[in-house]
Amino acid sequence: MSRLQNLFQRKQNHILNIYSTAGYPNLDSTLPVMKALQENGVDIIELGMPYSDPLADGETVQHSSSVALSNGMTIRKLFEQLQDFRANISIPVVVMGYLNPLLQYGFENFCADCAKAGIDGLIIPDIPVHEYEKNYKAIVDKYGLDFIFLVTPETSEERVRKLDELSSGFLYAVSSSSTTGNEKDFSLVEKYLQRLQTYNLKNPILVGFGIKDKETFTKSCKYANGAIIGSAFIKALGNGSSEEVAAKEFISAILEN
Repeated sequence: MSRLQNLFQRKQNHILNIYSTAGYPNLDSTLPVMKALQENGVDIIELGMPYSDPLADGETVQHSSSVALSNGMTIRKLFEQLQDFRANISIPVVVMGYLNPLLQYGFENFCADCAKAGIDGLIIPDIPVHEYEKNYKAIVDKYGLDFIFLVTPETSEERVRKLDELSSGFLYAVSSSSTTGNEKDFSLVEKYLQRLQTYNLKNPILVGFGIKDKETFTKSCKYANGAIIGSAFIKALGNGSSEEVAAKEFISAILEN
């Protein structure tokens, strides 16, 4: 059983997944941020691999990617940083990125290095479903990695079921068809999540895009297993505090009773 499966078996609701860009705000921030997230009660770490053309990312995450790239962050450097991270990090860690840099690195090499490092799963939004089935699924399975697909409010029931069938770990429910960090009408998000609930999917559902504080996290958890917060945390990291202080203040505000 994977770390993600273990997590969702043990804790079925209010799962907090925090996205952080590797190499931001400083090149050597990756591990300190991960440790701070774990120490302050985060359930899953989503580690963004910076890319110069991030299609799904809003202005805040794009900026963090640009800073990380200018800091010298690369996939190879990331694996160097993650070489012994499992000595200190026990919670699930998934990496999020785009296909082109992975093809340049070598897709199988990338999956092998993820497995070797202790990464649990992959989120690669721009892999078409048919290409994943034909060219990549066997490789992902070979290295024991979970693969997480994204669905949106516009995704048909038939396609949601197909993506759920191909996904493992969890299904990423994008709250609306826009980039990360934008404001959302949460009543529409709730209707969408209620609709997903009626499908009785095999994977847990985490909702992302526009989740930014205790209120939106709590609303998300009403109809999903938990939520993913990215842009709001990136902003907190960039406010000049240390990684430890920024993470503690941000997470405590989300999880406070």
